[in-house]
Order: sequence, then C-alpha cells, then structure tokens
Amino acid sequence: MTATPTVARRRLGGPQSLALLVAGCFFMENLDSTIVTTAAPSIARDFAVDAASVGVAITAYVMTVAILIPVSGWLADRFGSRRILLVAIALFTLASVACALSQGLGVLVIARIVQGIGGAMMVPVGRMTVLRATSKENLIKAVATLTWPALVAPIIAPFLGGLLTTYASWHWIFLVNLPLGAIGFVAAFLIVPGPEADPQSEHVPTPPDWLGLSLTSVGIAALVWATTLLTLTPVDVVQTIASAVVGLVLIGLAVRHVLTTARPFVDLRLLRIPTYRVTLSGGSLYRFVVSSVPFILPLLFQGAFGWTPVEAGSAVLFLFAGNLAVKPTTTWLLRTFGFRRLLVAAHLVGVACLVAMAFFHPSTPFVLIVVVLIVSGAARSVGFTAYNTITYADVEKVQMTGANVLDSTVQQIAIGSGIALGAVAIAAGSALARGTASGGSFAYDFAFLAVAAILLIALIPAWRLAPDAGGGLTARK
Repeated sequence: MTATPTVARRRLGGPQSLALLVAGCFFMENLDSTIVTTAAPSIARDFAVDAASVGVAITAYVMTVAILIPVSGWLADRFGSRRILLVAIALFTLASVACALSQGLGVLVIARIVQGIGGAMMVPVGRMTVLRATSKENLIKAVATLTWPALVAPIIAPFLGGLLTTYASWHWIFLVNLPLGAIGFVAAFLIVPGPEADPQSEHVPTPPDWLGLSLTSVGIAALVWATTLLTLTPVDVVQTIASAVVGLVLIGLAVRHVLTTARPFVDLRLLRIPTYRVTLSGGSLYRFVVSSVPFILPLLFQGAFGWTPVEAGSAVLFLFAGNLAVKPTTTWLLRTFGFRRLLVAAHLVGVACLVAMAFFHPSTPFVLIVVVLIVSGAARSVGFTAYNTITYADVEKVQMTGANVLDSTVQQIAIGSGIALGAVAIAAGSALARGTASGGSFAYDFAFLAVAAILLIALIPAWRLAPDAGGGLTARK
C-alpha cells in the first residue's frame, strides 16, 4: 500500500520536470535579488526615509543568502532534499507577503532576511536534487534548464519593477511571489523524489563543522558589507577598509581551518579538479562582470539619455532576446565546438560588446543599440551555460553535495557583488569626469570599459583549459 505514492512521485518527477520546477524556484530567488532597486524611491517615500537607506533591504537579502548557503547542504543530507525544498519555498513565499505588508524599513529588512533564508535553501538544495537525479549524458540539458533564471531574472527585474511600481504599487514586487510560490510548493510536493528514491538516502551527512561554518559565514558577511559600502555616497573609507580586512582575515582563518581539520564543512580539495577550479576562478569573475551589465544599462539610458524607467527597462529586455534566441542551440554548440572554444568565444564577444556599449550616446541609432544588446545577451547565455555545465563534469556523485554548496556560495557572492561593481565603476567614472568638459555619459563609458577589462582577465583560466575538457559530457573525442 505504501508503494503507490512513491511510484506516482517517480512518474510525475522525471528529471526534466524536476529541472523545470527548480528553475522556477531559482527565478523567484534571482528576481528578488534586484527587483527592489527600481522601487526604492517609492518605498522610501512611504517609509519617510532617504532612498539610499532602502539599499539595506537589498543588502540584507543578498548577505543572508550568501551566508546561509553553506548550511543548506548539510540540512539536505540531514533531513532530505525534498523536505528542505518544501520548507524553503513556503518560507520564501510567506516572507514575500510579509515584505509587502511592511509598514517601516526595519520590518522590511527583517522580512527580507527571512526571505533570504528561504532563498539560501532553494538555490543549492534544488540544484543538488536535480544533479543527483540526472545522468551524465543528460547533464547538459538539465543545467541549461537551470541556467535561464540567472540570465532572465536580472534582466527583466528593472523593467518589471518599474512597471509594477508605476502602474500599481511597490507592494506588488513582492506579492507576485504568492501565486508562484503556491504553484511551486504543490509541484514540489508532487515532483521531487522522496528519500526512498534519493540515490544518497543512505548517505550519512558529515557532522556540522560549526567553527569553519562560523568563520566562513561571518567572513562572507563582512566582505559583502564592505562591497555594499563602496556603493554609498560618500564612501565611509574607514568602515569599508575595516570590514574588508575583517572579512579577509576570517576567510583566511576559515581556509586554514578547512585544510587542516579532519572533517571540514566544505572540502577545498575539490579545487584539485581542473574543470571545477576553472569554474570557481574564471567562471566567478565572468558572473561578476556579466551581472553588472543589467544594472549599468538602465542607469545609462535614464541618467545620460533621459529615457523613462519603462523605456530603459524595455531596452534591457533585448539582452533577454539574445539569451532566448541562442538557448536552443547551446547543447549543439557545446557538442560541436567543445567547452574551451565556446568559453573563449563567449568571453571575447562579451568584451567586444562591452566596448561597443562604451560608445553608446543619445545620438546612437536605436537599431545599433538593439543589435549590440542581442549579441551580448547571446554571449552571456552561452557563457553561463558552459560554465554551469562543466562545473560538475569531473565531480563524482559522492562529492556532489560539497561541490554544489561551494559553487552556489561563490556564485551568489559573484552575482550579488556584480551590482556593486557597476555602481563603483560609475562612481569612479564620475570622479574622473568631475571638473572636466566630459559629457554626462563619460561615467558610464568608463564603467563599461572597466568591466570589459575585468572580463578579459577572466578569460585566462578558460584559455588554459585542456582542449578536451568536459569531453565526457559532449561525447567529443
């Protein structure tokens, strides 16, 4: 009698259905990372605070997700991926409602922290569930499905946030998660396999390394906070330096602890795997740069071109058009050209597009802007998919939990810090243009050239990949 529900769950929960469900959860989490940005002035007016103060709501969310990601792997092993994913979706959805009902900035920040707790569990646990249920030959297809939220959400967030805030109210940027979360919870209950279908249900989780976890979490929080301080005007130099130093020292102590303890919370020996090491170095820099572009573009269009928020957000959607156009071909591209060639091409095309964006001016034909954005979107889609796929090319099943937790943490920090990179680059450009005859767009021109230089540096690890790297996934000899 007890076998019937298990069979039903297995029938409903094929690898592709599971990947689609997790991708939907990722979309909610990624969308809420940046959607508050366009609504900040409206929130500030309602709460009678300065608009810059609302930035703490964004920081609280990103920091919570980054800090708690390392805990999620152990929770999944200890209590089961299905149970943790259900709790994460419910917590994220209820916290979204609390955000919408907030009557003050303090309450909003607390609700965002709770929302970040749910998001921190959804990100790595959901991906780990898909990776465990997917065979090596189907890994490219599964990872391609999981990649689209990280590509789409940051792009449509400025447009959607501006649209909802302008024609409804800022509360709806959180309320849209209510129906999505309800659907996701029901789907997860029906699709995600229970412990009896989990190939690692017999796995005994490593006891929590609370010292290593504490050092890592506080160190990450300090570094994220230091990055956030760089986006504020004026910059509190003393607090920024102090926070950065504390973060680096704690991370250094955490690395030393992890390398010397018998049973670390995260196994850094995974970095001995060449493909995995490339992803955490060049891949993180790639995400760092690419995540800054959807932040810089709307500011350029509004600050230098004089466009409305809706017009600026609509233009950024052409990045999504490029993502969407190339997505059906990514598997074929990987199997035809291999990971190394495709990653090098994605970097070089991305650099070229960023340099082209540095020459955007109010007189630039709109058609030319659209072409550059579409090509840039296609390049970022190929790069994201290639990096996300090759990450686990040589990782064994028993190493998957640790690899997933470490990769998810680094990804979240890179993506969250990408916004800060854009803000810092614009501020630096403004400082250089101060007192000169440079036009209003110089700050943005400088920002694009600066991030293009970083993206070029990120090419080095990909260039050093073996020509046949990831060949086991693409069946290339």
